[in-house]
Amino acid sequence: MKGVLQTLTEKVDPAHAALIVVDVQNDFCASEGYFGRTNQDLSMIQRMVPRLVRFIDEARRAGVMVVFIRSIYDAPFLSGPMKERNVRRGLVEQRCLSGTWGADFYRVRPEPGEVIITKHRYSAFHGTELDGVLRSAGIRTTIVTGVTTNVCVESTARDAYFHDYYVVFVNDGTATTNEDFSGATSEEIHRWTTINMRLTFGVVCNADEIANIWATAAASHKRMADAERR
Repeated sequence: MKGVLQTLTEKVDPAHAALIVVDVQNDFCASEGYFGRTNQDLSMIQRMVPRLVRFIDEARRAGVMVVFIRSIYDAPFLSGPMKERNVRRGLVEQRCLSGTWGADFYRVRPEPGEVIITKHRYSAFHGTELDGVLRSAGIRTTIVTGVTTNVCVESTARDAYFHDYYVVFVNDGTATTNEDFSGATSEEIHRWTTINMRLTFGVVCNADEIANIWATAAASHKRMADAERR
C-alpha cells in the first residue's frame, strides 16, 4: 500500500502529480466570448491567465504531466436539467460549440503529446477518460487550475477527491466571474470556494509555492548529478 502524502512537497512531486487546466477557453475568458458578451466581469480571469501560462511552463520544465480540459456544449450533449437551467436563467445564447472560436483555448496552448480531455458537464471526470489517463500515468495528485473557480474547477476538484486523488487547489491559478444573484464580487465568490476546498477537499496554495518546490528539487538533483560525475 502506498504511503500517505502529507506535505505539499510530497504531493506536487513531478513523479506522480498532474497539472489540470480547466476550461481556459475563449467563451469563458475573452472579452469577445460568451461571458464578455453577457456582461460578466472578466477582470479576475484576465488577470489570472498570464500567471497560469507561466505556471504551465514551470510545470513542463519540472516534468509534470499537463492535462487540458475543454467544455463542449453542443445541443445533443445537453441534458434536460441543463436545458432547464438555461431557460430558468435566461441563458439563451449558445457557447462552447464544437469547432468554434469560442470553444478554442484562450492564451494557453497544449504542446504536442499533451492530453486534452473534452467534457460536457462541469466536472472533468464525469463521462470522460480523465481518471483512466491519470491512473495509467501513475498520478496521485491533481494540481487544479482554470475557470471558473466555483463551477467547473470546483466540480473537478471535488470529483478528484472522490476518485481518491490528492487535491492541490491553486488559489492564484483559478478565477471566476460575478455571475451571482447575491451581488457578491468575483473575489468573494472565489474565496468561498477556496475556504471550502481548504476545509474539506485538499490543500490551497499559490502557484509560486509549488514552482519554488519544483525549482528547489531540480537544483538538488543537479547538485547530486554533478557530485556523481566528479
